[in-house]
Amino acid sequence: MVKSVKPNKAAPSADFLPLEGGDLRKLPDDKPQQKKATVLYIGRIPHGFYEKEMEAYFQQFGAIKRLRIARNKKTGKSKHYGFIEFENPEVAEVVADCMHNYLLFEHLLQVQLVPPEHVHPKLWKGFNYKYKPLDFVQIERKRQNKVRILEEHKKLVEKIIKRDQKRQKRIDAAGIDYECPEIVGSIQPAPKKIKFDED
Repeated sequence: MVKSVKPNKAAPSADFLPLEGGDLRKLPDDKPQQKKATVLYIGRIPHGFYEKEMEAYFQQFGAIKRLRIARNKKTGKSKHYGFIEFENPEVAEVVADCMHNYLLFEHLLQVQLVPPEHVHPKLWKGFNYKYKPLDFVQIERKRQNKVRILEEHKKLVEKIIKRDQKRQKRIDAAGIDYECPEIVGSIQPAPKKIKFDED
């Protein structure tokens, strides 16, 4: 009869003691850390609460990385919503909890966390750019005051006369006896031909 031989287990030395919980204690699996949201959407921003004021106000919670208010490309006026990014995700959560539906200048702020996968890559494009809107008054002034050639002047006068005739017809149809004065500059003298003496 063959006897099964069991391997001799070496006795633990005094230098190495067994771990608590047995030799087969499992270490916790390292889970990949999920990216936490640090970007906040802020809606219903009141008039006058712009980048400088917003940065000064939200710095009481923690360090601000970036801040941007959506603005009209033509006029540069605020669209009353914006985005703010904090360096710490915990701070962003606290701000979202505290500031949502916060009454500020008779406006209830709408503050929500934006998940990292929903943050557009071009969201922060030009965030520190101070936008200077075009001065449309100055542009229109230059357009109106530009020096016109004779043909352009004739077209302009023709339009004015046509509009004046329509106005005169409406006045006559209303039964009002009124005669509009003549438009100054409607009759343009022909340019004089300059003769040069032949030498």
